[in-house]
Amino acid sequence: MKPVPKPTPETQPFWDGTAAGELRIQRCQTCARHYFYPRPSCPHCGGDQVEWVRASGRATLYSYVINHRPALGFEDDAPYAIAVVELEEGVRMMSNIVGVPTTPENLPLDMKLRVVFEQRGDVHVPLFEPAGGRG
Repeated sequence: MKPVPKPTPETQPFWDGTAAGELRIQRCQTCARHYFYPRPSCPHCGGDQVEWVRASGRATLYSYVINHRPALGFEDDAPYAIAVVELEEGVRMMSNIVGVPTTPENLPLDMKLRVVFEQRGDVHVPLFEPAGGRG
């Protein structure tokens, strides 16, 4: 069984969003910049007036590695892509790429992606697939 993330008070709004089929990130009300991972103050200006907003769910593939030696719980998925995606809002996050064969030929950098969600236990984990849909 794949590991299940454990929400904390700081990350609960993120996980509430994924359960609703939304990718939520934080935005600073002082400098108007988005950021991810969740934290109580803006990493850009230090402001503490932050809000949770719905992200578009659109992203591009920034970087990745193909993992052939799966972590515990991911044996049936190997090989799989561990990726850094850049959201349309300008923030980067780590995730997995799904819905496409895991080969360099199928994972060009800057590939357009969209978020999908996989339920694990009580949470829904955001993953990304090619924007054209599953292959």
